[in-house]
Amino acid sequence: MSKLKWLGIVAATIALAGCGKNEPAEKKKEAGDDPMAGMKMDSDSAKGKLPPTVIMTAAQIEHGGVKWGPVSLGATSQVATVPGEITPNEDRTARLGAPARGRIVSVAVRPGDSVREGQVLVTMQSPDAGMAQSDVAKAAAEVTSRRAEAQYAASARARAERLLALKAIPRQDYDRAVSDDERAKAALAQAEAEATRARATSGQLSADANSNGEIVLRAPHSGVVLARTAVPGTVVEAGAPLVIVTDPASLWLAINAPEALSTVFHRGDRVRFVVTALPADTFSARVAGVGAGLELETRTLSVRADVDRDVRLKPQMLATVLVGGARNGQQPMVPDEAVQLLQGKPFVFLARAKEKGDTEFERREVVPGARANGTVVIQRGVAAGDVIVIGGAFAVKTAFEKSIMPKMEM
Repeated sequence: MSKLKWLGIVAATIALAGCGKNEPAEKKKEAGDDPMAGMKMDSDSAKGKLPPTVIMTAAQIEHGGVKWGPVSLGATSQVATVPGEITPNEDRTARLGAPARGRIVSVAVRPGDSVREGQVLVTMQSPDAGMAQSDVAKAAAEVTSRRAEAQYAASARARAERLLALKAIPRQDYDRAVSDDERAKAALAQAEAEATRARATSGQLSADANSNGEIVLRAPHSGVVLARTAVPGTVVEAGAPLVIVTDPASLWLAINAPEALSTVFHRGDRVRFVVTALPADTFSARVAGVGAGLELETRTLSVRADVDRDVRLKPQMLATVLVGGARNGQQPMVPDEAVQLLQGKPFVFLARAKEKGDTEFERREVVPGARANGTVVIQRGVAAGDVIVIGGAFAVKTAFEKSIMPKMEM
C-alpha cells in the first residue's frame, strides 16, 4: 500500500511540473499573435516635428564634407531694381515716311539689312511729284527766257548810251532803254526765285526732275534697317511711315524711375543694368538726361542714359536697372550654401563639438536678406561669432530630414 501511495505522489508531482512549463508557452503564443506588439512610434517623429538638434559622427561629417566656421560681419548696401528698355538713339535714327500721296513701286531693303548713306530704300510714283517736277521744268524754261530778255535789254541800254553820247537819239529813247533793262532784270530775278522754290519742293518730295512722278527715298546715314512697313503696290498717304534706319552702335537706355527713387539719378552718373537674354552679364550706361518732373499717370521719372557700346545689345530689349543705395553698415554675412530650407523655412546649423569626435548641430531659423557674390546677408537669427556650418550644409539638412522619419523601438 505504501508503494501505491508513493507512485501517486510521483505522478502528481510530474503533472504539476508539466502545467508550469505550458503556462509561459501560452503567454508567448499570445504575445506572438501581434507582430507589432512590443514596438512603439516616437511621438515627435509621428507628428513630423523637427528635433532641435542632431548628432553626427566623425565618419558622417567626413563623408558629407561638413565644415563650419564663425559668422563674419560685412558692409552691405541696398540695391533696388528699376525697369528699363533699350531703345534706338533718336539722334541717330531716321524714320522715313511718304513725302506725298502715291503708290509704292519697290522696296529695296528688309529689316536687319545694313545700308550706307545715300542708298535707295523705297521708290514711289506720285501725282504730286509729277506736278513738282513739271513746276521745276517750267521754272527753268522761264528763267532761260527771262535771262535772254535781260541780256537783250542790257545790250539795248548800252547801245542807247553810246548813241546818246553822240547825240544820235533823243533822251527819251535812252530813258526807255534803261527802263526796259530794269524790268528785264526784275523779271529774271522773279523767274530765278520761282525756280528755286520749285526745286526745293521737288527736293522735299525726293523727286528726280528727269523722272515721271517718281519719288526716291534714300538712307540719310549709314546704319541698319530697324523696321519696314512699306509694301510694294500699296497706295499710302503723305506722312505714312515706310522705313526706320538706325545706327546700331548708338543705343539709349530708357528708365522709368518710381517716385521713391526719383532723386537717385543725376546727369553724368553711371548705372548698371542686366537684360533677360544675357542674365550672367552686367552692362553699364551713362545718364544723359533726367526728366524735369514726374509723369502724372504713372508717377515715374523719365531717365535717359547712353549705353556703352556692346554688339550683343539690341533695340527693344527689356532691362533691369540696378540702383545702389546707401551702405547699411556691418551685418552678418554667410555663404549661400549655409542657408538651407527645412519644411519651407530658411535655417542655418550651429555646430558644437561632443565627445568621441561627434558633433551636435542645432537648427536656427533665420531671415535672409540681399544676396551678392555668393554670400547672403542674415537680417535676423545669428550674430557675429556664432559657429555655423559653411560647407556641406546639405548633409546636415538631410540628417534633420531623416530624423523625422518614423523610428521603431522594440
